[in-house]
This record gives sequence, structure tokens and C-alpha cells, in this order.
Amino acid sequence: MNPVKQTVRLYQNAYTGLSASTWWLSLVLLINRSGAMVIPFMTVYLTQHLHFTIAQAGIVMACFGTGAIVGALLGGWLSDKIGFYQVQFWSLFSNGLFFILLGQMRTFPQICVCVFIMSSVGDAFRPANSIAIAAYSEPSKRTRSYALNRLAINLGWSVGPAVGGILASFSYNLLFWVDGCSCMLAAVLMRIFLPPVPAPAKEVVANTSKKTDRVWHDHIYIWFLILGTLNAICLFQFSSIVPLYFKEVLHLKEWAIGLNMSINGILIAAVEMVMVYRLDGTKPGLVFVARGAVMIAVAYLALLIGPPVWMVAVVFMLIITFGEMFCLPFMNSFWIGRSKEHNRGQYAALYTISYSIANIVSPTTGAFVVERVGFDWWWGITAAVCLMTAGGFMWLQQKLPKAVQL
Repeated sequence: MNPVKQTVRLYQNAYTGLSASTWWLSLVLLINRSGAMVIPFMTVYLTQHLHFTIAQAGIVMACFGTGAIVGALLGGWLSDKIGFYQVQFWSLFSNGLFFILLGQMRTFPQICVCVFIMSSVGDAFRPANSIAIAAYSEPSKRTRSYALNRLAINLGWSVGPAVGGILASFSYNLLFWVDGCSCMLAAVLMRIFLPPVPAPAKEVVANTSKKTDRVWHDHIYIWFLILGTLNAICLFQFSSIVPLYFKEVLHLKEWAIGLNMSINGILIAAVEMVMVYRLDGTKPGLVFVARGAVMIAVAYLALLIGPPVWMVAVVFMLIITFGEMFCLPFMNSFWIGRSKEHNRGQYAALYTISYSIANIVSPTTGAFVVERVGFDWWWGITAAVCLMTAGGFMWLQQKLPKAVQL
């Protein structure tokens, strides 16, 4: 078979065999994320359109981050109580309504309260969605199902802000309406095409009261979350502090920064599903996660030791994207494997919260350190933390039973 046919066959195999429900779930997420237009322009809207101060805009975004943590807890708890299907539907639909309502708010207190509630309602979707992927996929294809989910998210995020920028140039009010309607459309499509899944039986839910079933007693998982949060704080620098480095040190134009950042989404869309297909099951998942953490460290070392030229930006983005692709799909499979059907919401909630914390800590810590000691020190610190987490993931793998291949 010639190389072209082999490549085509490889891509066919990577995408075949997944359940129809998994595909519908990813389509719902794609529509939802393609409509994600408000948040990327929120600070611009608040400062330029409503004439809030930068400090007030920061408080609003802090309300958003706090609401995300509350929503993750709420979504995980409700998923164990009433089922992930209902949580997903009502989170999507209600979030759409709150986006439209937010567009009508004008005062600072109104917007703070509305953003907090909207974020709490919207982020309840995330743990429920993680549970849904596990429910709709076979265990042997679970990692690929998560990769498909991530593909939908990345494609959606590449579309949403671009369309949002065009709409915002005409009317910010239109931005809120389109974002809200896309959420509600995703909810309706989910209701039409995805088969409902009943909530856990009451006698099964009652078992969550047993101390041995509580997530806090899974010490391996708690260590996994700590390491995962540290790793995510390092990874998320590429969307907050790294663009500033590209501008101030590498002297790249805004269009060049945006084009370089798009490498991440394009590479994930083109490679991740095939990569996961080839790797899944060949080694324990934490081994791949550790390798991903090492790649992330290497990416930041490239910024530290490389000459300040545009090519370093491209090399950095290529390496860190592969590090992300090694980490995130296999991390999702790991936490699902640690959970049980009746307590999966607890696990999903804590996993979602760990990323919410990372999203809050990453830019603030990076900005604080860079402002005081400069970029080079921060890249060295970030690389060292990544290498530490890589060692931590390998340590966790050694603590697992030999037969466990998560």
C-alpha cells in the first residue's frame, strides 16, 4: 500500500468505531463553542463600551472565575443526583438565557451578579459533559472519544472569537444574542438527537454516603489533581503571558501572534485523533501524561535559550501543542478510570475545578513574576515545575497495581 493510502486508512481508522451518540455529543459541543463570542471580548466590552475601569473589569472576570468553580461543584453534585443528561440540557439552555440577559445589564453590580450566576450555570455543563462522554463510549474507545470532544472544542474556539470580532464591530448587543441563541440551539439539538440517560438509581446514589466511596479518600486521585493543576498552570501560560513575550521580546505584530497561536488548534485538529488512536493501550496513560509534561518543559526552555527571533515562537508552539496532546486526553481517561458510576460526578467536579483554578492562577502568577524578575526567570521556573510534575506522574504510575493500565 502506498504512503498516501496508508495515511488515509490511518485517519479512517482513527475516526471510525465511535458511537453515534459520541459524535452527536461532539457536534453539540462544536455548536456551543462556535457561539462562544462574549467572554473573549468581555474586558473590551466593559472598558470600551460601558466605560468601566480596568479594575472593575478585573473584578467582573474574577466573578466569572469564581462562578466557574461553584458551577463545577454544582454540576458534579447534580450529575450524581439527577443524572448528567438533565444537567447538560438545562445548563446549556439556561446559560443561553443568561447571556441574553447579560447584554441588557448596564450597572457594575448588575453585571457582577449576572456574570457570577451565568458562569455557575454554564460551568455546571463541564463535569456533566465529561461523564456523558464516558457513558456514551466503550471503555476501549474512551480516550479517542475525549480526543474527539477536544477536537470539537478547538474547532469551535477557532470559529467563535473570529465571528464574534466581526459581530462586535457592528453591535455588542448582537454578540450577546448570538452567543445565547447558540447555547439554546445546542441544548435543543441535544434533546432531539441524543438518547436520554436516566439518573442513577436511588439505592445506588445512597452508596455515595459511604466514606470509602468519597473522592477525598482516593489519595492517588488527589495527588493526580495537584500535579495536574500545576501542569495546567504551566501549560496555560501560552495563552496569557507567552503572547506578551512574543510582542515585547520577539517584536511580533498582532497578526503574526494570532497566526502563530492558531498553530495550536490546527495541529490538534489534524493530529490528535490519529495520535491517540496509535498510542492508546500501548502504555499506561500516566506514562504519556509524563511525556507530555516533559514536552511542555522543553517548549519553555526553547524560549529561555533560543535566540529572540520569530522562528522560536513557531518551535515553541509546535512543541507545547504536542505536549498538550500527550497530556489532556490521557488525563481524562485516568480520572474516569478511578471513578465509579455513582460517584463520577464528584470526580468530574474536582477535575473541572482544578482547571478553573489553573485558569485563574496562571495569568496572575505569570504576570507577577515577569513584572519583578523578567521573562527568562519565569520560563526557567515554569520548565522546572513541568519536569517536577512529570516525575510526579511517573511516581503515581508506580503506585498503581501492575495490572492497571489507565
